[in-house]
Amino acid sequence: MNSPPAIVASLVALEAHADLVVECAPAHLLRSIIEPFLEAGKTAIVLSSGALLDNEDLIDLARVNGGQIVVPTGALIGLDAVAAAAEGTIRSVRMVTRKPVRGLLGAPYLEEHNIEIADIRESLLIFRGTPREAAKGFPANLNVAVALSLAGIGADRTVLEIWADPVLERNTHRIEVEADSASFSMSIENVPTDTNPKTGRITALSVISYLRKLKAPLRVGS
Repeated sequence: MNSPPAIVASLVALEAHADLVVECAPAHLLRSIIEPFLEAGKTAIVLSSGALLDNEDLIDLARVNGGQIVVPTGALIGLDAVAAAAEGTIRSVRMVTRKPVRGLLGAPYLEEHNIEIADIRESLLIFRGTPREAAKGFPANLNVAVALSLAGIGADRTVLEIWADPVLERNTHRIEVEADSASFSMSIENVPTDTNPKTGRITALSVISYLRKLKAPLRVGS
């Protein structure tokens, strides 16, 4: 069976050719990519979730028009558990991210605070704050923290630490949650993509997994 021909279209014209869009572009392009789909009541899968914090009106736009913004699991595990716990009361969420130096080089936060990590020889804490702050300082690195905050207690109450580690080869995340329904922790070590060390290979696979669920006869997980 032959595949349909590929269509190349401008961002303005893209919505007319698809029922769903997957955004995986630089964060400043988020609005121009997904806004037409939300206005049309369609679905937008967003990987630059940090950019949603500066475009929260898009959530209202989706609500008014019957559209939907989907933030996939991406590089984390356990977002289902966090979202379930949020139906009750979550007391605290803490995330510790450790990344190879090459995956953090060039981050605006490092440049603004004159933090040099290229030649470090041991693990260095380079940031402690909230996902909202990290989304601005590490726009290509910490969408995962924003996704966690959206599933749980928000971008201003979630506590985040970022470490640069010259020994690591993988992006690692550890999450600790205290809630009235459960206390749990989880960790993951993601293999970076060959072309973009800031992003783990599993991020793209999580989008594929979501797309398969849309018409699957059996769906596991919420």
